[in-house]
Amino acid sequence: MLRFTLLAATALAGGIVLAPQASQAQQTIDSLGVTVTTTPAITSDYIFRGLSQTRSRPAAQLTLDVEHESGVYVGAFLSNVAFAGTNARQELDLLAGYRFAIGDLKLDLGATYYAYPGYDAPRGGFELAFYEFALRASYEIAPVKFVGTAAYSPQFTGESGAAYYLEGGFDLTLDYGFTVSPRIGYQWVERNIVPAVGSRDGYFGAKDYGYLSLSVSREIVGGIVGTVTGIYNTLSTERGGVANDCFGGSKICDNRFTLTLSRPF
Repeated sequence: MLRFTLLAATALAGGIVLAPQASQAQQTIDSLGVTVTTTPAITSDYIFRGLSQTRSRPAAQLTLDVEHESGVYVGAFLSNVAFAGTNARQELDLLAGYRFAIGDLKLDLGATYYAYPGYDAPRGGFELAFYEFALRASYEIAPVKFVGTAAYSPQFTGESGAAYYLEGGFDLTLDYGFTVSPRIGYQWVERNIVPAVGSRDGYFGAKDYGYLSLSVSREIVGGIVGTVTGIYNTLSTERGGVANDCFGGSKICDNRFTLTLSRPF
């Protein structure tokens, strides 16, 4: 029985778009030189790299970031998920890395382990859990902050082999507290289609793809940030013998709009 694996999880830096004034909410422990930021959020659809992780359903999420004054940090991200053909119901990402600056260029070297507590691989199926290394960079020329990400996984979700991801964009601060954030990204996966009969290799389930997104965010009241995002990706979901690139016709690749409410503490 064919099993179509789904791209899963989210990077801490790319999961939620925050308005500048709200993103400063955090707790500092001076005696330890540590800054702690906790961000609960609810979203109409959990999107990662242009694909729905909840099959167009809402998600409740929590992000934790603990950074030492040296630049070393650890973090975690928790969300519900819903992957077709699996019993995966939650995702827990564990993060660690080092943030530093070269002049005005800010850099983040980090690693993320994407885990799915309670998930059991079906007979003939493959593990969803994977780890990924990433370099993130940002450079600000007010009112614009340019951002970019390059990521690599030696064994991607679904045991699908090496994977590479690139993303770029910027955050533009506007009047009245609005922030506009376009992004463009591309995902490559080594084994992205069903392997030959008898092969024990895992696979991703969709061809390499690109996506575009545009987010508009603003603090609404009391530090609560509202974000509206439009998403387009290059995977086709057509059926009936026409192009069908999205995990066997799954609707997770449909173009869509999402609404997210978040509150950093």
